[in-house]
Amino acid sequence: MSRRVHSRRSRVAMVVILGGSLAAACAAPGSGNAQPTAAASSAPALSAAPTCGTEPITLKGYFETGFPIARALTDEFTKQHPNVTWDIREDQFAVITQNAPRVLADDPPDLMRLPQVSELVKNNLLKNLDDYAKVFGWDKWPPSQLEQMRLAPGGAVRGEGSLYAMGLNFSMTGVFYNKKLAEQIGMTTPPETLADLDAALAKAKEAGLAPIAQFNGGATGGLAFPLQDLMASYGPPAPINEWIYQKPGATIDTPSNLQATQHLEKWIKSGYFWKDVNAVDYATMMSRFIKGDGLFMFNGDWESGNLDKQMAGNIGFFLMPPAQAGGKRAAMSAPLTFGIGANAKNADCAAAFLNWVATDTQARTIGVEVGGSHPMGPADAPMPPVAAGSVTENTLAAGARIAEDNGAMDFIANATGAIYAKSWTPNLQKLVAGEQTPDGLLKSVQADYQSQVKGG
Repeated sequence: MSRRVHSRRSRVAMVVILGGSLAAACAAPGSGNAQPTAAASSAPALSAAPTCGTEPITLKGYFETGFPIARALTDEFTKQHPNVTWDIREDQFAVITQNAPRVLADDPPDLMRLPQVSELVKNNLLKNLDDYAKVFGWDKWPPSQLEQMRLAPGGAVRGEGSLYAMGLNFSMTGVFYNKKLAEQIGMTTPPETLADLDAALAKAKEAGLAPIAQFNGGATGGLAFPLQDLMASYGPPAPINEWIYQKPGATIDTPSNLQATQHLEKWIKSGYFWKDVNAVDYATMMSRFIKGDGLFMFNGDWESGNLDKQMAGNIGFFLMPPAQAGGKRAAMSAPLTFGIGANAKNADCAAAFLNWVATDTQARTIGVEVGGSHPMGPADAPMPPVAAGSVTENTLAAGARIAEDNGAMDFIANATGAIYAKSWTPNLQKLVAGEQTPDGLLKSVQADYQSQVKGG
């Protein structure tokens, strides 16, 4: 459910919200102007980096519900910038994907959690951030940090061109596990191959444990997480990224992805997921996992700080193992993406907030301790210390491994604005119910993708 929060210290909660939707800077000349094309902004080039100034300012945000990192960041930002207050609307991620075009057109927020940017850029609903990148120095950061938020002229292809969004942190998915339950099945180290993981799942089932804690209910198909991890086990990440980036001729319906979907179906038929998985939402999954109902959970590092507190010393994390021993690791690894509405009232303030998140020492510390993810920013920016042996330490190390193996993928739910809610989710729910086949699922998603890309 959506709700508004009016407070000096934003009462926001969310995971991906981090990315860039609050605020921090005064509006500079032309910051609220819509861009005439998807390639360039109509606003004049900025001569200096904007700030929030000292006059009272209220920033309007549209964020994702359910995670504590946003509140921690916005509280700290208001503490450092007491003239800034917040007007925040929150919705579930799938709802945001459907509402984004209408909200940005009718009542544009200063900062908004973005599920997907291509269609929004094509329709001139997002502000071009190239000028901000120059004055704040974002264009001097490692290029890979911003690649997923760049679009070529016209918004047709992602990964190149102008910058239309920013991120708070790099989020990454993998597999959390309950160490006490792992001991019950003799698992002392993380699985090294997919076969090892299969064996652990079978042992958990035999021991009367719930092998996998996962959500797949409502408007968000959480089985997309293990499915994409399985895709990473069976095939390289590059073709998946090409599909998400809408490269001409790209397809999700490949032999390796079929193997991955068939493997997911095998897990379903083996009873490795909760029987009521199609009725479980994200919050319920987290609650049940924290209470010990589930050996493994496919989820993101944004939960690392939470799990370090709720299950201190009892949580491990590993990247999805490859199908073959010695294979490289790959995972969904993407910025927590936020954009600024093309007609946002306080665009410069919003941009300054994004810069603050990446460069302020306390903000970076919050990003690591609460979000469990690697902050964005300059390559030489200091990393906050983390507790030895914590799950946060494990997820940060896993992120470094993904970088070494060049295994970063965007989320398959981000390929188009509607693909998650209108295709992945219903097809995954039908797969659980026995009403869809692996081959039919991929073909259905690809057909929906082609229709949405052509129509967008």
